[in-house]
Amino acid sequence: MAVFTPVSADAAQRLADALGLGPVQSLVATTGGIENTNYFLTTGSGRWVLTLFERLTADELPFYLGLMRHLADRGLPVPRPCTDRTGALLHEVAGKPAAIVERLPGEHFDAPDLDEIGQLGAVLARLHRAAADLPLQQPTLRGLDWWRRTVPVVLPHLPDAQAALLRDEMAFIEHAAARPGWAQLPRGPIHADLFRDNVLFEPAPGGGHRLSGLLDFYFAGVDSWLFDIAVCLNDWCIDATTGHLDERQALALLDAYRAVREPTPLEWRLLPTLLRAAALRFWLSRLWDWHLPRPAAVLRPKDPAPFERILRSRRDAPWHPENL
Repeated sequence: MAVFTPVSADAAQRLADALGLGPVQSLVATTGGIENTNYFLTTGSGRWVLTLFERLTADELPFYLGLMRHLADRGLPVPRPCTDRTGALLHEVAGKPAAIVERLPGEHFDAPDLDEIGQLGAVLARLHRAAADLPLQQPTLRGLDWWRRTVPVVLPHLPDAQAALLRDEMAFIEHAAARPGWAQLPRGPIHADLFRDNVLFEPAPGGGHRLSGLLDFYFAGVDSWLFDIAVCLNDWCIDATTGHLDERQALALLDAYRAVREPTPLEWRLLPTLLRAAALRFWLSRLWDWHLPRPAAVLRPKDPAPFERILRSRRDAPWHPENL
């Protein structure tokens, strides 16, 4: 969890007044996230999430907020950002860029079943199709250029075995990215961080659960759709102890995705490579947060070890679905 910038009740009320949300009834720091300061906000008009952006700038944020509104307008279960009287989505609290979005119903599932994993695959494909005509363009800020800048910063903090792995895997990705197929992958706005803790489910009327929310779009950007798929496979479809891919779960996700959008032959061919790339991206970012933490009132960086296991598993046992 993280709180970098404390927010007073008076500051929250001033923003709620500007957005016409009514009197503040409660303001509670959240227990998730390590990038931004987040509070659950309850007012006379409903439940909201207040986010203060600690790294993202006022120039970068319109893409994320515009993407969220674009997807919500197209029926995706995405929090809609609140606007002020001028229609602005981006605001300011305690000297930081800030936004208030809807707080969607539901809860996170640490151990989703095959039906819930299938729902994730279908909504991911819907997201890719719905966002394809977004007029805003912005690359993912944790893409390959960020990896190139960050690896030399992290390497001095690692023991020899981890440093060798990081160098070797970065060389593999550089080689893959230089080949024509990498640039030819179908692209568009992607979430880029659709882990289990960024998805909500609520009870469905007929039993079971339905996917009720996709959260935290602040790593989103224009990149390959296949990278988004790989991120989800590496979190939703694994044995947590070993990092090995669970094939039944992976096929449930991919089959549901295919029912909405059929990946191209090139995407299928490069899936093992993108699974490695997605594992490297999150191992590297967690190493960075772990060894170079920022000052914060509350900060609990995530352990890099699970993604080291996932990366080693993707190297040792490349996975490709048969008959696809």
